[in-house]
Amino acid sequence: MRLRNLGPGLLVAAAFIGPGTIVTASRAGASYGATLLWAVVFSAVATAVLQEMAARVGLVTRKGLSEAIRESFSKPSLRFLSLGLVALAITFGNAAYETGNLLGASLGLEILSGLSPKLWAFVIAVVAFTLLASGTYRLIQRVLVGLVVFMSFVFLVTAILSKPSLGELARGLVPSVPPGSLLTILALIGTTVVPYNLFLHASTVQEKWPQTRPTGEALTESRFDTALSVGLGGLVTIAVLVNATPLSEVSSLDPWGRRLFGLGLFAAGLTSAITAPLAAAYATSGAFGWERDLSSLRFRAVWSFVIVTGFVLTLAGGSPTEAIVLAQAANGLLLPLIAVFLLFVVNDPKLMGAFRNRGRANLLGALVVLVVMGLGAYQLLRVFGAM
Repeated sequence: MRLRNLGPGLLVAAAFIGPGTIVTASRAGASYGATLLWAVVFSAVATAVLQEMAARVGLVTRKGLSEAIRESFSKPSLRFLSLGLVALAITFGNAAYETGNLLGASLGLEILSGLSPKLWAFVIAVVAFTLLASGTYRLIQRVLVGLVVFMSFVFLVTAILSKPSLGELARGLVPSVPPGSLLTILALIGTTVVPYNLFLHASTVQEKWPQTRPTGEALTESRFDTALSVGLGGLVTIAVLVNATPLSEVSSLDPWGRRLFGLGLFAAGLTSAITAPLAAAYATSGAFGWERDLSSLRFRAVWSFVIVTGFVLTLAGGSPTEAIVLAQAANGLLLPLIAVFLLFVVNDPKLMGAFRNRGRANLLGALVVLVVMGLGAYQLLRVFGAM
């Protein structure tokens, strides 16, 4: 299997290794050591399982995930309700998500330069806007892949230099929930198993593997791409957790440590600042039956809305760390809904034929949904004082 077959999976990794990952994993490591390492491993496995399904939907049906959902629901009222919910949740959710992406990238550049993060947020928003406006998928993919490789190198090197205890890492693989850690666990899952990535993946695999390619070959290459890319993303998250440098403590690092952390945070923010608007455009365009084309006016209007809204919200101020962590937790609560829709589609024999889900895949998918639903329900009960 050649590395040139990589692509859409690395876009997924570029999307979930964002500021949310850096901030959440750093806080998890600083507060609980390696105790929550199991949550990162679970998140990576869950991501690989769900992303494989989403990519399979795209390659078999040659439709985006929103379009596939639309065809799976026969009743117009149910179809309208489900797709309206998806479009609103992804578009407006990603606009809020974009705020964290721009804040994270700008904080990274502030660490490096000392200049105002609001100025850098504007620069990063312009860069993301310009790259998406190019309308060239191949260029977007190359930029994102390069950034993923770069930040992976940065965070893995910093983790190795921190000389973690292998015994502590091994103990962290045993599931446990320390007091007060539930929101952090939910945020770790929400920052890795990102709902909008399912829409992004289902659409971008069609750019990588055209319809002329035999479906079986495309699926084999796509699975390799997904497993390797998500695995790399999981390693980066583990590296950040092991290094455990919260934003509040960056100033205490030596000059090289500050530079590395700033570069990594910048790269993570920029990749997510590009992929979040792109995914929102794919999801919304598919939901309303619009053309899923980078040059389409409606497609451009959606990603433009996400970038502009995200930038405006960065000007409102507030704590970037808290905003990013809460966004990841909210993302974890949205995940079960989107995952249920995905399972419904991937089991539809009319759409998927011989490539529909089998028992093991359904079992893994259901397990992911149940775990995230359980954590989310428990957290909501705690918020409202029922527990």
